Amino acid sequence: MRDICLVRAPFNLGLRPLRPGHEPGTWRAPQALTTAGLIEALAPGKVVDLERPVYSTEQQPGTKLRNGPAIRDFNLKLADIVAETVGRGAFPLIVGGDCTILLGALAGARRSGSLALVHVDGHSDFRHPGNDDDLPLSSAAGMDLAAATGRGEALLTEWPGIDGPLLRDDHVVQIGERENRAADYAWHDIEATDITLVDVFAAQELGAAGVLAKAEPVLARGSRHWLHFDVDALDQTVMPAVDSPGSPGMDPDELAVILRALVSRPACIGMNVTIFDPDLDPTGELAAWLVDFLRRVFAEK
Repeated sequence: MRDICLVRAPFNLGLRPLRPGHEPGTWRAPQALTTAGLIEALAPGKVVDLERPVYSTEQQPGTKLRNGPAIRDFNLKLADIVAETVGRGAFPLIVGGDCTILLGALAGARRSGSLALVHVDGHSDFRHPGNDDDLPLSSAAGMDLAAATGRGEALLTEWPGIDGPLLRDDHVVQIGERENRAADYAWHDIEATDITLVDVFAAQELGAAGVLAKAEPVLARGSRHWLHFDVDALDQTVMPAVDSPGSPGMDPDELAVILRALVSRPACIGMNVTIFDPDLDPTGELAAWLVDFLRRVFAEK
C-alpha cells in the first residue's frame, strides 16, 4: 500500500454561489469523508489539515477571478505541503475542495521536476480569457486545466520556482468530458492543443483497458505523473452531490479499475479528489459510497 499523507483541504473559493447568499459546500468534504470512515479505509501514515479560507462574493482589485488572491495564497500553502510530502517519498492524497486545488498540488510536485497529468473530470475545465472573457467575475474552478497549461491570469499560471506553465500540453490526458459534443460547447479550442482527449463517450466504448492504453503515451513522456479525480466524472445518478452534475458519466466499476491502475504505478506521485459537496448529501450515504470507492482504488492487489 502507498504511504499516504492525507491532506484535508476545506476549500470552495473557486466556485460560484448558486443563489444570493449561498456559499458552496465543498469545503465540508474533508470532514464529511472523514466522518464516513476515510481514515479507517485508507490508513494514512500522516494527516495534514489546512485552514479553511474565507469565501467572498466581492470582486478584488486587479483580477477578474472570484477570490483570486485568496485562491493563490491557499495554493501556495498547499504547494509547500505537497513538495515536502513528495520529497520524503510519501504519497499526498488531497481531499478538497473544488478543482482549483489542483494548481497548488502541481506547483508543489513540479518543484522536484516535470510531470504528466491524468485529469479525470466530467468537464475539461479549459475556460480561460481566450475563450470566455464576458463575465465581470469568473470562477476559477472551471479554469484549472487551462491555468495548469499556462492559460489565464498570472495569479493561477505563474508559480515560484517554476519556469513557464506547470504542464506542457502533450503531458496531459483529459478523461471524462461529457459536454464537448453538444452544439453550444464553448471550449473547442482545447481540440487544437496537444492535450490527449478521451471524452466519456469514447471511454464507454473503449472500456478501462482502452482508456489506459490512450493514456500510456502521455505517461511515457514524463517520469512522474499526478492524478486529478473530480467526482463529477461519475454520472449524476451515481454521484449527484456535486455543483455541476450531469449525464452520461464514467461507469463506477470501470473508473475504479482505471484509477487503481494509475495509482498503483510507482510513477504516480500524488492525487487529489475534488468537488464532492456534503450539503447535497443530507443522509451521508454518498460520502460513505465515495469512501468505499476510494478504498477500492487504493486496495492492495
